Amino acid sequence: MASQKILDIPPAAQRDKASFEVMRVWIAEQGQHVSIQSGAWDDPFAWGIVLADLARHIALAHQMQSAKVDPEAFLERLLEGFQAEIDNPTDEPEGEITQ
Repeated sequence: MASQKILDIPPAAQRDKASFEVMRVWIAEQGQHVSIQSGAWDDPFAWGIVLADLARHIALAHQMQSAKVDPEAFLERLLEGFQAEIDNPTDEPEGEITQ
């Protein structure tokens, strides 16, 4: 289990005055909870790029923690999980818009 409850802000995001956060994901009460900057981009294609980049970052992080991790196989398995959840969701998103 993770030893840190809140992750560090990346140094580039701290340096760049124009940076902004687009997403936080929490595991709480046995479920996933998110905060999203939904107006960050008008075109859903941009969110697809974010998700693809995020998947590669996750694979790289696991490879950095264990040399046994094959990043291509990891990414392939991640995509299998993504597609399975898209095809047959285990829950439905719900929420509210806050300011």
